[in-house]
Amino acid sequence: MSTIRALTAPTAEELAAALNNTRCRLVECAVGDFTSVARGKMVHRDDFVAMAGCKLPSVVLGLTLTAGEPEAVFGPILPTDYSDMRLVPDLATLVARPGRDDEYTVLCEPAGSLALQDRSIEVATLSPRAALRAVLRQLDAAGYTALAAPELEFFLLGKEAASAPREHTWGSAVARGSLSRERSCEAYSLERATHFDAYFDELYEACDVLRIPINGHAHEAAMSQYEVNFRPGEPLAQADAVFRFKRLAREVAARHGFLASFAPKPFLDQPGVGTHWHFSLQAKDKSLAWPHVFGDAGGATQPALRHFIAGLQRHAPAAMALFAPHDMAYDRIALSDASPSHASWGEESRALAFRIPASSGRNRRVENRLPGGDANPYLTVAATLGLGLLGLREGKEPTTGTELPLPKALPEALAALQASTALREVLGGTLVAAYAAIKAHEHAERSACADPRAEWDLPHLIELA
Repeated sequence: MSTIRALTAPTAEELAAALNNTRCRLVECAVGDFTSVARGKMVHRDDFVAMAGCKLPSVVLGLTLTAGEPEAVFGPILPTDYSDMRLVPDLATLVARPGRDDEYTVLCEPAGSLALQDRSIEVATLSPRAALRAVLRQLDAAGYTALAAPELEFFLLGKEAASAPREHTWGSAVARGSLSRERSCEAYSLERATHFDAYFDELYEACDVLRIPINGHAHEAAMSQYEVNFRPGEPLAQADAVFRFKRLAREVAARHGFLASFAPKPFLDQPGVGTHWHFSLQAKDKSLAWPHVFGDAGGATQPALRHFIAGLQRHAPAAMALFAPHDMAYDRIALSDASPSHASWGEESRALAFRIPASSGRNRRVENRLPGGDANPYLTVAATLGLGLLGLREGKEPTTGTELPLPKALPEALAALQASTALREVLGGTLVAAYAAIKAHEHAERSACADPRAEWDLPHLIELA
């Protein structure tokens, strides 16, 4: 079973040295929850060094997207008194805030033990980032390193989208009335993309400051939709980059007078929003002349890649609760338009769940096309690498995708997640229990609405997904 450990706290000397020769006055301590919302606080530099981070009420680990507090979480898993926890900074992520020279930002993980009525809980077991680190330790112990390269789709929308009260106002008319002023889809249009040059110029500059390895962008296959590509990198750093990028894209868009949205299916008559992840494995053994695990020197796919995909296939129904964490995400599956509805695999086709892009043996990789724009990057990467590693250990061959339908609704996916021994092994039982309870609470809250899509999905997910 995956052992989730708290991040080792830096010393006061290390913290002081990291901020030496900077103009830093304030440090933003940010922690990601299950919804991928950045939560935390701004603290003075001196306090940051003295406390080796900061403290934050533990309630943030159990909140739903709408700040609900599920009874299945508070009491059974987290204390009801909002006890403080420590936020431990990862100094590898400490950077200046773009445009604010006297402020720095750092990604943190929760640490400490909280008392419950009959036991205690280590809050690190509820950290998606810590769960990913645990999977990477297992990968390392098995003799592998990984590279990851995400592709993020998102919509650029007029601000009227945030206040539209009814379903019919969220159709293609909103896209046509957005800042793009498109009358029809201008897929891959360079001319239309230049209309947003000022936005992307600021976005690229801020990405450089935050060390987000953005590698290019293009107009996608829906009205007002764009995609950004990242250069390949170490998985934890890439999950950090996606976590930061989504927030950054929204903040920069707000400064330019419009919205950037990662909601998975805001328009029923347009393609949805995916976050596609490319993964490759390399052997750690430096004595090997060919360390690339998924392809051979002649360019052929190695058996290890098929075994990796078989692990993903076998547990895809349960993993869909992570890859598609909101009810809206299942509109993306049902109204597919190249979003896979089965755990299919194969070469090249973008309709597949697990696609093997055409490439040399050195660059052979698998693309996980299941995650939507609302998926938590840490849990997505942890589940993909963790289940792929299980597949390598089992050594089985993948099957045809038509034999493996995916859940058609969130409750079905949550039931599969809660029954999954594999994902409890990969992510930890406490994390899975808390995650499932939070998502079940959100689903119940949504189901109580007279018009769930208009009253819950769109108002909340457009800006928070």
